[in-house]
Amino acid sequence: MPIRSPQKAFLGVLAAISLAHCMIDTTQSLIIALYPLFKEEFSLSFTQIGLLSFAYQMCASVLQPLVGYYADKRPWPAALPMGMTSTLLGLVMMAFSPNYLWLLAASIFLGMGSAVFHPESSQVAHMASAGQYGFAQSLFQVGGNAGQAFGPLIAALFVMAHGQRSLAIFSIIPLLAIIALIFISRWAAAHRHTASKGRAQGKALLPRAIIIRAVIILFILMLSKQIYTVCIANFFTFYLMHQFAISAKTSQLYLFIFLGAVALGTFLGGPIGDRIGRKQVIWGSILGAAPFALALPYVGLDWAVPLTALAGFIMASSFSAILVFAQELLPGHVGAVAGLFFGLAFGLGGIGAAVLGKIADSAGVVTVFIICSYLPLMGVLTAFLPSETRDKG
Repeated sequence: MPIRSPQKAFLGVLAAISLAHCMIDTTQSLIIALYPLFKEEFSLSFTQIGLLSFAYQMCASVLQPLVGYYADKRPWPAALPMGMTSTLLGLVMMAFSPNYLWLLAASIFLGMGSAVFHPESSQVAHMASAGQYGFAQSLFQVGGNAGQAFGPLIAALFVMAHGQRSLAIFSIIPLLAIIALIFISRWAAAHRHTASKGRAQGKALLPRAIIIRAVIILFILMLSKQIYTVCIANFFTFYLMHQFAISAKTSQLYLFIFLGAVALGTFLGGPIGDRIGRKQVIWGSILGAAPFALALPYVGLDWAVPLTALAGFIMASSFSAILVFAQELLPGHVGAVAGLFFGLAFGLGGIGAAVLGKIADSAGVVTVFIICSYLPLMGVLTAFLPSETRDKG
């Protein structure tokens, strides 16, 4: 079957769901970027900072696979605006949190919003792809990565200067997303019959044992990527301030550069995977980031920022390839696979954040970066993946 051009996909729907993804992740990354503010405001330890990520990501981890499984059986597009409403509530709670327990509760609501949004929206992206699954997944995911990059920028330029309460102003972001998702959910409901027919026709093309082994390997690769990304997202600002004595505002601008590189890598990885194959992209992305990650803890500021951006750019290109590879191994389970990889991998990344926070408290934030620098070497596991099941035509 020849590869169809992206123009034949429902680009309007893909752009809209990507924009919604941008909005929800802008809200969530804004919170992460404000960890230095919360640390000072509430006298938090690195362990407590890690636990905030743990609360958010574990909530998403527990719920996302369940939501994804249910979405495969009984799609419910109306859940999209409902999930964003949970994100809105979490943001408002965090803006007015009087203590650490309120911050934890707000993190849980943010996790619930993520848990509902990602599997259902991944289903929509799959429905609108017109067969270009890598392109659709990349366009969808790049919205999220762009949002993750905007959060630190907003924090550096506005919230750090005006304080915690100014977060409430940005409730307009999830409010706009709720409106957009109402229209997207209506489109998805109208196209649900066709999508259900396609799911019913899907059959696995490899023996069960090979599929299980491949999915486990893909999950480990996604996990290694996620823990490394969590390390940078949560602790890069602290690392730069500790190592190079720069301000919190400047460190957040450098974090924006890293997250922008991640967004660009994510966008390019999917279309490249459609053309040359998912496995080739996975080889080049995760293992290819290793030299830059390994060098990072031992260089000065002039090299630290570009090396981090390069590692993020290269590693991020694997995201769509890993997710779509797994979905092709398990046809008919788009939501469940998305929930598993978005949810469980991200939740375990939350555990990693808590562990890394504990290490940072006891051994220093530099030690955290040294440990995480070895994670891209997990890319060697790509050798044990089977040939792809898709028909490349």
